[in-house]
Amino acid sequence: MADHIKRWIMSEGLTKGSALPQEKELMSIFGVSRGTIREALTALEVQGLVSIRPGPGGGASVAAVSDETTVTMLSNYFFSQNITLKGIYEARKLLEPQMAEAAVGHLTDDQMEQLRYSIGFCALEPNHDKGSRALRLSELDFHDILADACPNRVLALFSKAINSLLKNLAVAKKIYEAPPDDLGQGARVYHAKLYDALEAGNATEVRELMYQHVVEAERIMVASEAVIENRFILAE
Repeated sequence: MADHIKRWIMSEGLTKGSALPQEKELMSIFGVSRGTIREALTALEVQGLVSIRPGPGGGASVAAVSDETTVTMLSNYFFSQNITLKGIYEARKLLEPQMAEAAVGHLTDDQMEQLRYSIGFCALEPNHDKGSRALRLSELDFHDILADACPNRVLALFSKAINSLLKNLAVAKKIYEAPPDDLGQGARVYHAKLYDALEAGNATEVRELMYQHVVEAERIMVASEAVIENRFILAE
């Protein structure tokens, strides 16, 4: 039933914010019970396609699916597969340099400020409030900010999905708990250089720097994973 409503929304040309008919009218349009309509609308709400406002004067309206909802759905798929750091970085080397290059000239003042904050935050020494993992996640936030500015939403979406994997993959979490020194140092150096190139509007340099950054991060992360696996085997 949810698919029928989706097709109906498209055929009617409804866009974000457009109100759907009330339940009685939807029951009449599709010839189904109230319970079936409610179940379908709930499924569409979970998918992020509609927004439901309860109470008098409420109802369902068309919503725009957010990046966060879509990335979560992709992550749910990826987490059911055999995902490795090496596989993630093979994709990251292809996508991120192009995504960063496309973002040049599209970053707002607020986004540039967010990049500066990320660089400054990652320069802090880990302590009780700002552990190593929090600093590593902030480094990935730098990449998400670029993705938000990227006009190519396909590149942006998959770049953010890859970052989500790096934030939540079990082996990555283990590495972030006690990361090698060169992981954070390398990120800070490259992020500072990327910021300068972005500010100067040098798209070619941004692309080259991002590729070098991802290659170096891959080297460190893959080597760290091997160390962790070796320790686990020895401990067993």
